Amino acid sequence: MPGMFELAMPWWEFVIRAVIVYFVLLLMLRMSGKRTVGQFTPFDLLVVVLLGTAVQNSLIGEDYSLLGGLILAATLIACNWLVGFVSARSSRVDALVEGSPVMLARDGQLFERVLLQQSLNANDVDEALRDNGLRDVSEAALVTLEVDGTITVVPRSGAGR
Repeated sequence: MPGMFELAMPWWEFVIRAVIVYFVLLLMLRMSGKRTVGQFTPFDLLVVVLLGTAVQNSLIGEDYSLLGGLILAATLIACNWLVGFVSARSSRVDALVEGSPVMLARDGQLFERVLLQQSLNANDVDEALRDNGLRDVSEAALVTLEVDGTITVVPRSGAGR
């Protein structure tokens, strides 16, 4: 097992590569919208798997050592911890990283343009309505796309269940 612990590049290059890839992917996923991270369809899962494959060489370069992989893993976990740590202490950073909820409907009125902007369709809202025991959007006081990609429904008083 020669080479298992021999790095093909300096250790700090792994760290720099991992930090760059982490934050660029975070930005790209943030820009792609809430649906990508919240409501996984088979298409979304495929994109996530392919993203991992696409950035593999950016992370590892020509190194195939165990030590190199462990350095990358530790760096990516540290980046994730750091983003969580800073987000918990700064509402500005939290809003930048997580985003904010988006109103999809209010008082029975569905906002079609907002759905398009969020890469959603009426079927996504209909599913959330059914999950909450409502027949259609007219029975909803508020429908919101949360920062984690889930759709929250607040029924009108006396509607549904």
